[in-house]
Amino acid sequence: MNERSRRERRLERQIARRIEKRHGRRINETLNGGVIRNGRVISPDGVDMSHRFEILPVRPESTVRYVRNRSAIGEFSAENGGYVWGLFKSSVTMEMQWSKHGLTQSDFARLMFIGTYVDYDGVLRHPNGRLITRESMAELIGIHRTKFDEFFSKLEAVPIIKVAEDGAIYMSSDVFQRGKIAKGEYVDRIRVYRDTVRKLYEKYGKGRSVRQLGIIYSIVPFVHRNLNIVCYNPLEKHEDNIQPITLDKLALILGYQNATKFKAALRAIEINGQPVFAFVEDIHDGRKRRIIVNPRVIFAGNFEGLQACRALVALFN
Repeated sequence: MNERSRRERRLERQIARRIEKRHGRRINETLNGGVIRNGRVISPDGVDMSHRFEILPVRPESTVRYVRNRSAIGEFSAENGGYVWGLFKSSVTMEMQWSKHGLTQSDFARLMFIGTYVDYDGVLRHPNGRLITRESMAELIGIHRTKFDEFFSKLEAVPIIKVAEDGAIYMSSDVFQRGKIAKGEYVDRIRVYRDTVRKLYEKYGKGRSVRQLGIIYSIVPFVHRNLNIVCYNPLEKHEDNIQPITLDKLALILGYQNATKFKAALRAIEINGQPVFAFVEDIHDGRKRRIIVNPRVIFAGNFEGLQACRALVALFN
């Protein structure tokens, strides 16, 4: 290579470096002061820099949090077979809500069980999509025909259920719903996890323990919506203001005169080797234990509440 060729090569390299520096400056200037116009990236001096940049949508932090929260709640729900919404009056016992209709604590257990079969249209269906009729409901619940007829008649009288001409059974949307509920339409609602409740019913619902199982549904109105603590003010948003209901007081609220027997009834209910109820001891009085409900059975809270409940999982091991 002669001297002239070497000079030309050096000149080309110098020009290339100057162009690259100019492009580098323009890139930085575009990052700091460029604009997006008609889908193109324009530098402050008017040069189209679209070939140097990729335009991507930016999600607001609130949207990022929403997606994260929905994902976490969705994963937790999937672990427990999905859920239906249970609706009720906060801080009012189920007995008070339904007393004039004669529903018992055993009936509450059966009602919570069949509520897990409601579809998005309010119809009771088997997991394979087949309609649950009066006859197949009797098989599901698994009690003597006379008792079933009595139970079914109570639900129709309220009415919690209605039977269509084709035999389809519709669940009242004031008791159980599946799917999205309009924001602000209901305050008192809680997720009832399908697989967990069905397993509990299979284990306890077809014998004498069914009344014990009904305790779960009975205390729903007193379960804090975000922390699953049994309390007097379940809608309270500030943790420091939550007023837990002690074991002895809850026993009286639900009609149990003996707190020790009531605690034994709570302790006896387990799911997958875990208790449904955990207790926080009062060192001064064993009857004044605080009560927490396993969130795998019922839970109403948001992402932060789920994280807090997961931190309490060790209590249920």
